[in-house]
Amino acid sequence: MTLLNWEYLLQRARNQSHAALLLSNGYADSQGRFDMLYGEGLKTVIGDMDSLQQCEGLAFGHIGYHLKNKTYRHLHPTESTSAMWPEFFFFEPLHYALHFRDGRQETNMETSLLGDFPQEDFRAEITQWQQSESSDSYLQKVREIQECIRNGVFYEMNFCQSYEAECELDPYRLFWELNRMAPSPFAAFYKLNDRYLIGSSPERFLQKQGLQLFSQPIKGTAKRSGIADAVEIQALKTSEKDRAENIMIVDLVRNDLSRVCEVGTVVVNELCGIYSYPNVHQMISSVSGVLRPDMQFSDITEALFPMGSMTGAPKIEVMKHIDRLENFERGLYSGSVGYWYKGDFDLNVVIRSLEYTRGYLRYAVGGAITIDSDPQEELDECLTKASSIRRLLNPNN
Repeated sequence: MTLLNWEYLLQRARNQSHAALLLSNGYADSQGRFDMLYGEGLKTVIGDMDSLQQCEGLAFGHIGYHLKNKTYRHLHPTESTSAMWPEFFFFEPLHYALHFRDGRQETNMETSLLGDFPQEDFRAEITQWQQSESSDSYLQKVREIQECIRNGVFYEMNFCQSYEAECELDPYRLFWELNRMAPSPFAAFYKLNDRYLIGSSPERFLQKQGLQLFSQPIKGTAKRSGIADAVEIQALKTSEKDRAENIMIVDLVRNDLSRVCEVGTVVVNELCGIYSYPNVHQMISSVSGVLRPDMQFSDITEALFPMGSMTGAPKIEVMKHIDRLENFERGLYSGSVGYWYKGDFDLNVVIRSLEYTRGYLRYAVGGAITIDSDPQEELDECLTKASSIRRLLNPNN
């Protein structure tokens, strides 16, 4: 059987109301089950977690960051104003293609029709970006966060800002360009009617295989020059600040997993490992546990979502201050996109991603603020992340 390629499937998505294309891009991952998953068309809408728990087949979908307003209603009484994405949505596709890591393919689609994505120049005419924070306000808020840390309110906060613009572009070509420029292990093209997520995430939020839960939080990033990898990796590996950020989130994930896992089964499989991607080196830890048989998907989500790498610690206290300090609603950013397959699932963290709908484009960047953070360096890191997105959108500028 001929394997369907992702470029052909991306083209097919143009004619569908709902579509999801999830790619691992060849990255080695001992936990990964698939190299690629694709679904198109709307067979069944799954609008709540109890219904997803009953799904016996394949579904694709997302969890928006604003779901926390429902989970933690006693702390966040205000309803979300985000109209772009529902807080929770999965769908069973009419047609699908699954490429397993062992080379098998499972599909109900015609496999004789293959084709590459047309190669054309990509350019988005964006003349002005609106950002949620000025440089001065960002620096002021970082100092305010550090004052909260000094006063013992919390230990670490992931503080983010957004960039928005009006423009007309082809979201399919944008994903093709992004995946060509920065392939990642949890890349996602996700379409709900006229809403698109164009994602290049390197981070796994949570995977379930049988009764095994597995999470891989990222904290610690170093720019990759492509020339001095060994030096850059060693600098990141020995960075006290990055290790402290990572270990704090590992402790949070361990605590979250212990709420739904068998006593004594939660372990740290890897602490502060360094992994390299086209543009950055990342510090990644791995934490796992054995799920208690009575736990449902809703229990797991309530215990672990939102992911600690995108909030900070302790999670509930930090989320209150994120709501107060950030001048935008995260929506799908720092939420999750992934699949459900016969009771198992794998969900990413929506970072390094763009959202597009009806001539409106948005992306967000951020970083962990600790007591040791230098405000100007944190701002510079955000500006660097933002500039890489802009180079993608206007490669000739």
